[in-house]
Amino acid sequence: MEFDLTTFILEVINFLVLVWLLKRFFYRPVLGVIEKRQAETAKTIADAAAIRLEAEGLKSECLGRLAGVDQERAAARAELAEEIAAERVRRLATVEAEVNTDRQRRQMLEERERSEREAALEHEAVNIAVRFASRFLDRLAGPELEAKLVELALRELDAQVPEKLDALRDPRVSIKVVSAYPLDEAKRTAFTLALGRLAGRPLVPEFSEDAILKAGVCIMAGSWVLMANLRDELSFFSGSLDHGG
Repeated sequence: MEFDLTTFILEVINFLVLVWLLKRFFYRPVLGVIEKRQAETAKTIADAAAIRLEAEGLKSECLGRLAGVDQERAAARAELAEEIAAERVRRLATVEAEVNTDRQRRQMLEERERSEREAALEHEAVNIAVRFASRFLDRLAGPELEAKLVELALRELDAQVPEKLDALRDPRVSIKVVSAYPLDEAKRTAFTLALGRLAGRPLVPEFSEDAILKAGVCIMAGSWVLMANLRDELSFFSGSLDHGG
């Protein structure tokens, strides 16, 4: 094959024309499109980076909120635990107070029941003692015991303070001397003199007998009464024991 210079030159010219045409009508638009795509890609990358930063910010904010929620939850749990503990202590104190109150009430009831049982036993013992004493003294009742009680009554009359015996000084009041057995003249005289001394004036007592006295005397002047007889002493003894003294 022979080298043809003209053909070569024409091929070169065609190539140059083709390069010019490509540069003129194809390369620049393609370059513009590439630049536009690069710009769009850069903008997309920038937007993605911004979105990523925003997402990271939101993530940090969420994590912060979650941490705050956890702290608040822990604080709420601690407060609830304190309230439960305080309520438990309060209820335990209330239950303990109720138990103590109930224990004290039971103790009071037990003490009252024990006191009532003791009082009933004591009353029964007193009744037994009084019945025994009554039967025993009934056997001893007689003129001898009455003589002793009459002497006791005369000594008590001697010990009386006249200023406190207004009933004896009142002439409208009758004076009665009751005995279980008939009194002899000496004893009647002794009572008459003793009562007259207390009254500050001569007296004429009314003497009578009443077997219910068993032995001894009972002197009455209005509301004033002097008892020195077996019946009243036993009643006084029984009443004193019934009232604890």
